[in-house]
Amino acid sequence: MKRFANLKSYLALSVIAGAFVFAIVLFGTRFIETAIIWSLITFIVSIVLVATLDLSFKSDDQDPNRPRLH
Repeated sequence: MKRFANLKSYLALSVIAGAFVFAIVLFGTRFIETAIIWSLITFIVSIVLVATLDLSFKSDDQDPNRPRLH
């Protein structure tokens, strides 16, 4: 179940990034359609990047009571 343990945090980070881009583009251009498109693109790209970064790290299954250098 480790695979989906961070799903809420991934989605939260992506939603925050999308909302941030939405606000910047909306105040910059005053076109809501452009702001929605850019926020959706940001949401998709950020969720792919976060998931890819998560897959690039190996989980550490070592006993926490044992020293690393032995």
